[in-house]
Amino acid sequence: MPLELPMSAQLLDGTVASLEDHRSSDDEAVLTLLNGVIAEGNSYPQEHPLDLEGFRRYWLQHRAFVVRESTSVVAAFFLRPNHAGRCSHIANAGFIVAPNRRGLGLGRLMGLAMLNLASETGFEAVQFNLVFANNLASLKLWQSLGFEVVGRTPQAVRLSDGEYVDALILYKHLQPV
Repeated sequence: MPLELPMSAQLLDGTVASLEDHRSSDDEAVLTLLNGVIAEGNSYPQEHPLDLEGFRRYWLQHRAFVVRESTSVVAAFFLRPNHAGRCSHIANAGFIVAPNRRGLGLGRLMGLAMLNLASETGFEAVQFNLVFANNLASLKLWQSLGFEVVGRTPQAVRLSDGEYVDALILYKHLQPV
C-alpha cells in the first residue's frame, strides 16, 4: 500500500508528529538540525558546519522529508540512490533528529517510512555506507528493522576527541511492492 504524505503518527510521549515532503521553506530548519548533529561528531562525517548551498548539494540530491511537531521541524531524512548508473537500484538515506526529541520513536517512524518509500520508488535494497560503530542507538534501530552488518572499515572515523572507531556498512534487501 503506497505511503501517503503527509502522514501523522503519535510519538511515545503522546505528541503527534507529521511526516511530510521537504519544502524549500524547510531548508534553514533542517540545516540547523544537521549542523547540530555534525557538531556532535557521532554520526556524520563532516567536520565543519555546512552553509546553505553546501546543505542543498548534500541533502537535497533526490528526495527529502521532514517531521514536524506543530510547526517546528524536529527530524528529517533524505532518500537517494547510493551510487549512479548500474548501481542506482540500491538506495541510501540519512537521518537527523533534534537532540531533545530523541528516544520518542522518530527514528523508527522515519525508518519505516523510508523503507516503504524506497520500495515504492523501485529501489531493490537500502545500504548505509558509514554507520559509526559507537552509534549504538542507530545500530539497534536498523538491526530491528532487518538491516544486516555486511562490512566494517577499521578506524574509519576520527571522533572529535581524537578517538578512532570503525565504520559499519548496513544492508537490507527490499521486498517488491
